[in-house]
Amino acid sequence: MRNYDLEFLKHFSMVIGFLMLVTAGLIVGAYFLHDSIPPEVNPKAVQITEARIAPAGAVYAGETGAAAQAAAAQAALAAAASQVAYGGTLDGGEIYKNLCGACHTNGVGKAPMLTAAGMGARASKGVDTLYKHAIEGFTGPDGGIMPPKGGNPAISEEQIHATVDWMLANSK
Repeated sequence: MRNYDLEFLKHFSMVIGFLMLVTAGLIVGAYFLHDSIPPEVNPKAVQITEARIAPAGAVYAGETGAAAQAAAAQAALAAAASQVAYGGTLDGGEIYKNLCGACHTNGVGKAPMLTAAGMGARASKGVDTLYKHAIEGFTGPDGGIMPPKGGNPAISEEQIHATVDWMLANSK
C-alpha cells in the first residue's frame, strides 16, 4: 500500500470511531432522559389519544356479525324512538314548515307541490296510501323520491298523519 492509502484508512477509522462514540453517547443519553421524564398525569389526554387512534370499525362474520347487526339496528331504533321531533307537536303546519316544505314548496326531487294539481293526483290514491308513502318512503314511476319519514327518523307516525292531513287541507 502506498502512504496516502494508509493515511486515508487512518483518518477514515478515526471518523468511524468518533461516530461510534457519538452514537453510544446518544443511546446512553436517551436512556437516562427517558427515565427522567414523568409519565402522563392527565387521564383526559390519554383518553383523547386512545380515541384518536381507535379503529374506525370492525368486521363481524357469521352469527357474531348477524347478532352485532341486529343489536346495532335495535340500538338505532331505540335512539330514534327516544327523540321526539319538533317537541312532539301535532301541528301539521309547523312540521311542514320545518321538514316537508324544503321539498314540497319548490318541487325538489319531483315532490308534489302544495297545489291542487300537485296534491290532487296523490290524494286520489287515498289518504292511507299517502300515510304509508310518507312513513315508509316511496320512489315514484317518474323518478320522484320520498324518503322515509321525510328524512327525519325521530318524527312519529301521528305527526306524519297530522302533516299529511294539513297538506291535503291546505293545497291550493
